[in-house]
Amino acid sequence: MRFVSVNSVLALCFCLFGNGCSKGITRATAATVFFVKGNVVSGNAERNDLRPVTSKSKIHAGDTVRTSDGASLNLALMPGGFVQLSGNSEIKIQHLRLTKDGNETAGGVLDRRASIGLNRGRIVCLFSHSDRSASEFVVTTGQVTLRPDSDCLFSVWTDGATSRVACGRGEVSAPADAQPQMKISAGYFFQWPTASKEPIAAIADAGAQMDIKTALDVELELLDQAAGWQNRRVF
Repeated sequence: MRFVSVNSVLALCFCLFGNGCSKGITRATAATVFFVKGNVVSGNAERNDLRPVTSKSKIHAGDTVRTSDGASLNLALMPGGFVQLSGNSEIKIQHLRLTKDGNETAGGVLDRRASIGLNRGRIVCLFSHSDRSASEFVVTTGQVTLRPDSDCLFSVWTDGATSRVACGRGEVSAPADAQPQMKISAGYFFQWPTASKEPIAAIADAGAQMDIKTALDVELELLDQAAGWQNRRVF
């Protein structure tokens, strides 16, 4: 009679009853700081527990990040998902997580998800599919939820009552509250609230032109910083 080890029995039970060999395992991740300039703090805003951000800081889901006048912060939220937070701005990290294959022999990442809320100020977002895993990158304001449809570069500004989105590359979807989904392509912008029903060419608005110019400048900075980080990332 063939001998069956205790470890084999336990592994079989785990697969059958815990579905460990077929379902993904989800865990939280943290944002990585690329670059910080000036006074930037992060932490639990509800408890007023905010601490200075340094190049070694790890920023987690639930954390609020604030920049002072003249400050800026470059972050990697996930592979292929990068942002720059401008001065006098505030974001809240809503979700940062990845799901890996439950089969330990496979070890592949099934999907990554990052979601942030812009409470005030401006961010530039750069999104690209870094590998074959599914990725979801979401940015919200009080007026709109943004999801890149493909590799995309876009700028988001809000003062809490108004939001403006300008796209520098690719295309970003913006399904606003109780409104049909809108797609903003490169060279166009949209602002909420507004009576307009279609994206507007950025050439018609000085603010939108500046948003796109800034985004294109930031893109080079983020790509340069990401090049080294991608080779040493752990998630």
